[in-house]
Amino acid sequence: MKLDFPLFPDSASTFAPQLDGIYFFALAVSTFFSLLIAAAVLYLAVRYRRSEPNAVGKREKAGLWLEISWSVIPLAIMLFMFVWGARVFFDARRPPADAVEYYVTAKQWMWKFQHPEGQREINTLHVPVGQPIVLTMTSEDVIHSFFVPAFRAKMDVLPGRYTRYWFEATKVGTYHLFCAEYCGTEHSLMGGRIVVMEERDYEAWLGGAGSATPRIATGAELFAAKSCTTCHRPDSNLQAPYLEGAFGREAELADGSRVLVDENYLRESILDPTAKVVKGYQPLMPTYQGQLSEEELLQLILYIKSLDGGGPAGGAPTSEAAS
Repeated sequence: MKLDFPLFPDSASTFAPQLDGIYFFALAVSTFFSLLIAAAVLYLAVRYRRSEPNAVGKREKAGLWLEISWSVIPLAIMLFMFVWGARVFFDARRPPADAVEYYVTAKQWMWKFQHPEGQREINTLHVPVGQPIVLTMTSEDVIHSFFVPAFRAKMDVLPGRYTRYWFEATKVGTYHLFCAEYCGTEHSLMGGRIVVMEERDYEAWLGGAGSATPRIATGAELFAAKSCTTCHRPDSNLQAPYLEGAFGREAELADGSRVLVDENYLRESILDPTAKVVKGYQPLMPTYQGQLSEEELLQLILYIKSLDGGGPAGGAPTSEAAS
């Protein structure tokens, strides 16, 4: 869309043209059938109006092919729209393998971002053009919603869990960021911007933003500072599961069920250790509820995700695992 056309924002991501196509197709279909039905109602009202006070209508028998047509044609159009929309939906939920992960923490009333290199920003996010970006998002307080109209990107940001969304910016520029979920008295002020830059300019910006401790290194420091290494290591007499290679696998719980070890599971394990206890272990780990900020939780989880390899197959983190 053109920036000078006030009804629509710019189209600045790979998904924007696809979503616009679905929207305008649905709008065209709705408009066509609305006008067709209105015209048919008007025509029939005039054509079959009562010509004299005592006139009595006669029963009409609709043709079989007419009934089939007005059933099959709308069904085919709806199925086409469903398949098209489902395809775009699943593509929007499956980031490519080369996507770079950024962390987003929402808080009344601001957006906090952290880059892979460790740099942090508030209400502004700098990204390179043409690079798939995965946002792992959570909230410190209430429900927010990450909404960038130019990217056609919108995802709820929830307290107590992680949501993910990816986009790939296609145009250099500065784009508005809004919270699209009412979150309190200053909801309207919870805005920001996404600054899309050429790759060389982005690298120069990173250099000028100052050095920052890499997120994994920060997570490793927290892991040691919170004494997680006391239990989560090979020589800990199996007080807690071994974490290397655990992320992305399934863990068997004490009740016989199985759970995928992902970001949400690790977060729950840190804050509520007795919620899901892995089979063969006792719920000995203390809770870290109120002791870690959302940024620290994300750094710990990123560090655990980086522990790839070496661990036994059954060593998934448990309700005692993630600290």
